[in-house]
Amino acid sequence: MARVLVVDDDVTVREVVVSYLRAGGHDVAESADGAAALKQMRDGPADLVVLDLMMPGIDGIEVCRRLRAIGDVPIIMLTALGSETDRVVGLESGADDYVTKPFSPRELVLRVDALLRRVGERSVPDTGTLADGDLVVDSGRHEARLAGDALPLTSREFDLLRFFVGNPGTAYSREELLQQVWGWSFGDQSTVTVHVRRLREKVESDPTKPTRLVTVWGVGYRWEAA
Repeated sequence: MARVLVVDDDVTVREVVVSYLRAGGHDVAESADGAAALKQMRDGPADLVVLDLMMPGIDGIEVCRRLRAIGDVPIIMLTALGSETDRVVGLESGADDYVTKPFSPRELVLRVDALLRRVGERSVPDTGTLADGDLVVDSGRHEARLAGDALPLTSREFDLLRFFVGNPGTAYSREELLQQVWGWSFGDQSTVTVHVRRLREKVESDPTKPTRLVTVWGVGYRWEAA
């Protein structure tokens, strides 16, 4: 049983989400605002956070950034904003996934379960090391180094980098990457786009002219080995 923290200033949304998650077998805590959520995470960290984007005081974006600064807890963002720009902002702040309001509580529970399952798979030790020129990906340490310097990667970025370095020369669509890297059979493909862009900023000498993680127009992305 996982401990899930639900953060939303709308009491009705909280009640529905909490009810469905508890019915799904999870231990659920709740917060009505960002400050309370951060305190709860300090006092008793959750295994996953369901976080509303728009809240008074400390909003969801800032809560997400602060949580990312101290750890790698999985975060699913709830947002009433449906534009791609708004979704990208949530993902760039460190969210792993997002759900747009109004949403199906059952789908949210499925996304929570899928994300927790993926995190659980990483608890199985993987001591393999991959190397590509001056880039080394150490699965055992969950660390990547470029020219000897540690890369500041989120968990999602590390998963994506490890997959690409381990499968060079093959073009993958965004849908395939969602499934093969994170095990998601659903989800917005802009998640992949955001993580690819952020990964390029960390592994490419010029992210605007990538030579390692290249775009294959009409298909997706491919890793070019050094």
